[in-house]
Amino acid sequence: MVAVEGLTRTYRTGRIEVAALRGVSFTASTGELVAIRGRSGSGKSTLLNLIGGLDAPDAGTVRIAGREVNGMAEDDRLRLRREVIGFVFQSFGLIPVLSAAENVEVPLRLARMAPSERDERVRVLLRLVGLEEHAAQRPYELSGGQQQRVAIARALAARPRLVLADEPTGQLDSETAGAIMPLLRAVSRSEGVTVLVATHDRALLDVADRVLDLNDGMITEVGAQITN
Repeated sequence: MVAVEGLTRTYRTGRIEVAALRGVSFTASTGELVAIRGRSGSGKSTLLNLIGGLDAPDAGTVRIAGREVNGMAEDDRLRLRREVIGFVFQSFGLIPVLSAAENVEVPLRLARMAPSERDERVRVLLRLVGLEEHAAQRPYELSGGQQQRVAIARALAARPRLVLADEPTGQLDSETAGAIMPLLRAVSRSEGVTVLVATHDRALLDVADRVLDLNDGMITEVGAQITN
């Protein structure tokens, strides 16, 4: 589903160069949940941004479902992000004036899905993340964990083939965070979605199919599922 090869990205500020990624290569299969582990500044967010077409590499390639992201025109990358990729961020990114159901509905409106089909899809997703009874509540009426569940439901709304989650538990307490990764595991299996999660949270690492260690812009180890 995802093939990354020789990915390099360097940022320049004046005369200073910072190598965010240095020749990163890996693959992720359909339906697999892969955790990318690394300390702050190790290149995790940069890697997800390149995979999602939000940034362009200096060298290397990213292929999603056999299509090379780097060479796409901007309109094609936009279509890829709308139709193939779902994003989950630690800041939730919900629209404050919209209810939970309306937030989940946004990608479906962009996809011009029929209203009856749209309503059913929203109900299914809110049920999937355990928030069916909170459909009418706005973000400020929900806990942090509930807001992240809405964000996950929204990421799955348009039936993406790939979900990119950047530190999805970064703003949550440990107990709430511990419930998010099993949820991602469950939805990846029920929806057949490949999930890449950037994190250093042990609770997320424990349920991943594989763990990639990213240090100083390089993958130094590809590990099997971690156990206590």
